[in-house]
Amino acid sequence: LLSTTMSTDAHTLKPVDLRSILTFTVKLARTAGTLILEGSQAIQSTSDVNEKKNSVDLVTEYDVAVEELVKSEIAKAYPSFKFIGEESYSSGTRNELTDGPTFCVDPIDGTTNFVHGFPFACISLGLIYQKRPVLGVIYNPFLDHLYTGIEGQGSFLTRGNNQPLKLPLTNPKPLPSLQKALLAIEWGSDRGKKTLVPKSDSFLRLAGDPADGIAGGRMAHSIRSLGSAALNISMVAQGGLDLYWEIGCWPWDVCAGIVVAQEAGGVVVGSHTALAAATLAGSSIDPFKVTPNVLTGRKYLIIRAIPDTPNETGREAQLRIAKDFYQTVEDGEPK
Repeated sequence: LLSTTMSTDAHTLKPVDLRSILTFTVKLARTAGTLILEGSQAIQSTSDVNEKKNSVDLVTEYDVAVEELVKSEIAKAYPSFKFIGEESYSSGTRNELTDGPTFCVDPIDGTTNFVHGFPFACISLGLIYQKRPVLGVIYNPFLDHLYTGIEGQGSFLTRGNNQPLKLPLTNPKPLPSLQKALLAIEWGSDRGKKTLVPKSDSFLRLAGDPADGIAGGRMAHSIRSLGSAALNISMVAQGGLDLYWEIGCWPWDVCAGIVVAQEAGGVVVGSHTALAAATLAGSSIDPFKVTPNVLTGRKYLIIRAIPDTPNETGREAQLRIAKDFYQTVEDGEPK
């Protein structure tokens, strides 16, 4: 096993180690996927669909079961690795980020989809090392789509038993403005006025026509919500979405996706404040560096790869789009 071949402090991960961990993580994701499918079918077949508590209990039961499976397999293979998981976190376990290898896991991302049988739910398995995401595996068992990425080694989509396809799937096209963009957003679980009004106002401006009564409207090509942060990010990496914005998700929702997106030429921006600080005149901060503050900051904007053009580099275009987007939407504080 890898854990016996790594250096004695078990905290020096080389590219070859990451490839070995990826093989393990993919196998684990597929095993968990079987359990996720079984859970969704169990929920679909309960006769009393109206009893909310029923499905909530079943979701929690499968969420916990998947996380326990993942945790125990990781503990066997990599006893020195730390673990941050959605279910352990909600039951009170708080593991601080250290430099050591740490798995960061959302057992079922897209639980509402999971309950309704809308086939966009997945397991998201990220590995953090030296406080930054270095490996990601996202598996949607409903469609049998597997997204994988290793820092410095590219990211891929494997559909069924086919060969892995390098991401993005096609050569990226320029992105002249938000008007040409297909955006992903999410309504989220907090439906109170304080959260929802600024959010829906932001959506209105993104979609609205400034020439027909929507002040500040950007006329985005269209807006999508896949209902899973990990799958929204994967779709940005793939090139099917131009960007994804969310306030309120957690590190385990985005950790794996960050690696998949970055390795596909995408960039990750933190909050409005983080972007403003990085773009101040004379600032030496990299606006696209995923610092621990960005990773745990619960505010994320992910933009797809954009090619260089005669007028600007791809990176300049990504920064332009990020600034433009953040000028259009309102910041908010997640619960």
